[in-house]
Amino acid sequence: MHRTAFRTAAGLAAIASIAACGDSDGPSTGGQVNFNVATKAATTAAAGSASLVTGGTPETFTDGTNTLVINQVQIVLREIELKRAEATVNCGESSGGDACERLELGPILLDLPLGGTGGAARTFSAPVAPGTYSEIEFQIHKPSHDEDAAFVQAHPDFDGVSVKVTGTYNGAAFAFTTALDAEEEIELNPPLVTTETAATDLTLFVDLDRWFRDGAGSLVDPESANVGNANESLVENNIKSTLHAFEDENQDGTDDHGGDPSGSNN
Repeated sequence: MHRTAFRTAAGLAAIASIAACGDSDGPSTGGQVNFNVATKAATTAAAGSASLVTGGTPETFTDGTNTLVINQVQIVLREIELKRAEATVNCGESSGGDACERLELGPILLDLPLGGTGGAARTFSAPVAPGTYSEIEFQIHKPSHDEDAAFVQAHPDFDGVSVKVTGTYNGAAFAFTTALDAEEEIELNPPLVTTETAATDLTLFVDLDRWFRDGAGSLVDPESANVGNANESLVENNIKSTLHAFEDENQDGTDDHGGDPSGSNN
C-alpha cells in the first residue's frame, strides 16, 4: 500500500543523521541498511553491481506519436525513516519514540540512475537496530533559505525546487521543476528484516515511465507541467504515486520476493 500526504516542512538543519529517531545519544548499532535507487530493472549481467548514484545515460519513452527523452532526474528527500512492524504511529509524529529508525535526516539530493543496463545504484548506508520494518517514510522536500541554508548554498538551483528533470520532448529541449512538498509512506510487503550479521539492501524504485503520462497513457509535454501550467497537478500526483520500495539484495532493481517493481503489490 502506498500513501502520500502534503505537510508543512518542519525546521531542520541541513545535515545527515543516522541516529534512531527515538535515540538522540548516538546511532543505532548491530545492523546496516544500504539505501539504493532504481528507475529500471537490470539485465542479468548488471545485477549485483550497485555503486554510488551518478545519473546515467538518457532514457527514452514513447506513446507511438510523441517521444520523450529524459537526460537527468534529480529529487530532494529528507527524513528517510524505517517504521517497525509493530508500531502504530507515523515516524513524523513526535510520539514516534523507538517506533522508527532514521536512515538520513537530509535534505539529500538524489541524481537518479537512467538508461544503460539498469539496476539499483547505492546512495548511502546507515546503521539500524536489528528488527522487522513494515514501512519506509520520507519527505519529498522543497528546500528553502530559512530551513536549509547550507543545502541551498551548495545547490542553488534547488532553492524552492524539490524535483528537476531535463531532456527533450519531440526534439525540443525542456526543463521541468516542481516545488512539490509531500510526505511518502510506502508499505514494505513483505516487511524488511535486518540482522546483526549482514547488511540489508533496500531499493527505492522510481517509475519514470509514468511521470509524464495522462490517464490514457499518452505522453504530455513536461513544460506543460511547470508551475501554473495545465498539467502541473497531473505530474505532481504521478510523481507521488510512482515511488515504490522493496528488499533488493542483488541490487537488480526488482523485488527479491517477486513483487512488481511498478508497485502493484505495494
